[in-house]
Amino acid sequence: MSRRLVILTEIIAPYRIPVFNALARREEIDLHVIFLAESDPKLRDWLVYKDEIRFSYQILPSWRRKFAGHNLLLNRGLKAALQRADPDAILCGGYNYVASWQAMRWARKHRVPFILWVESTNRDIRSHNRVIEFLKRRFIKRCSAFVVPGKSSLHYVMTYGVLEKDIFTAPNAVDTELFAQRAAAVRQEAERHRQSLQLPPRFFLFVGRLVREKGVFDLLEAYGKLTPELRSLIGLVLVGEGAARAEVARRAIQIAPGQVRCAGFVQRDQLASYYALAESFVFPSHSDTWGLVVNEAMACGLPVISSDAAGCVADLVQDNWNGRVVRRADVTRLASVMEELGRDSAVLMQMGDHSRERILRYSPAACAAGIAQAALSVGVRGHE
Repeated sequence: MSRRLVILTEIIAPYRIPVFNALARREEIDLHVIFLAESDPKLRDWLVYKDEIRFSYQILPSWRRKFAGHNLLLNRGLKAALQRADPDAILCGGYNYVASWQAMRWARKHRVPFILWVESTNRDIRSHNRVIEFLKRRFIKRCSAFVVPGKSSLHYVMTYGVLEKDIFTAPNAVDTELFAQRAAAVRQEAERHRQSLQLPPRFFLFVGRLVREKGVFDLLEAYGKLTPELRSLIGLVLVGEGAARAEVARRAIQIAPGQVRCAGFVQRDQLASYYALAESFVFPSHSDTWGLVVNEAMACGLPVISSDAAGCVADLVQDNWNGRVVRRADVTRLASVMEELGRDSAVLMQMGDHSRERILRYSPAACAAGIAQAALSVGVRGHE
């Protein structure tokens, strides 16, 4: 007999659809997903791939506003939705929404196991607000079990006194097959795609929001520190939008010789073209719970240069094997690594092969298996 699992999460993120589809295919899980909103256009202008959804879901009516520097998201109809779904377990994607607390109260009232999906790490940049920390500890204390994407989040959850036996790893995943196949197809006609996208013959690639906390200014400075000879041979391409876009463009034109291109925001289906044509992926983030763009880059066979602040590093990036790891905000070291790898095509190719090898374990099916294990482990409703 299957277990009725309800997942409560914020938006229809494109990278979650393959995971939920894989989870819905599991015989032991009867899945229903409740989204608090369809999208958040103020943060990311993602397309919503509803035609790819193969699981039961609903979108709650919502109201979103910016309040005191925080996003406030309010919903109607959550209690009725939970009542109709009649779950045997609830997996909640976070504790920072009013709906999260409402779902927890509903679960306690109906004696339904409540699982928290945590992606935070000890390296996140946080305000350490005492009220928020108090509420977070109270929320965590009331959960039946926890789902985390990898080692960094597991260690973070354990700092709140949670036993390791109550934590289940569902490795963060993107549609690895989709990215790998599209990258291979692009490489078959590399020059045509390169000309179409106006890309340099060789380039380092960054994908993410153009904001200071993503390390974009560190990356620009590091690129500017490369020898003029190397900068004349290899460019830097930044894919994404954000508040720092204008400043990034202003600083970029001051770097000479060299070629820095800001490509703007790119939807999922075209991203593989950028990954396929790049030589290596650079992710200098100052704070990132995971960094799914690293999964995408590895699926496309790229070596990864990442800061140690990215939550995915402990699981995905092995120094000197499939990439290099540098200290957060260490511009001099970042430049040194970029210089070293930019001059060694053979090492880049070997590291790229290692990335392909490792990312196979981080598939939507593997993530779904971890979630299923958590849902099946918690007590039967009314008998926890």
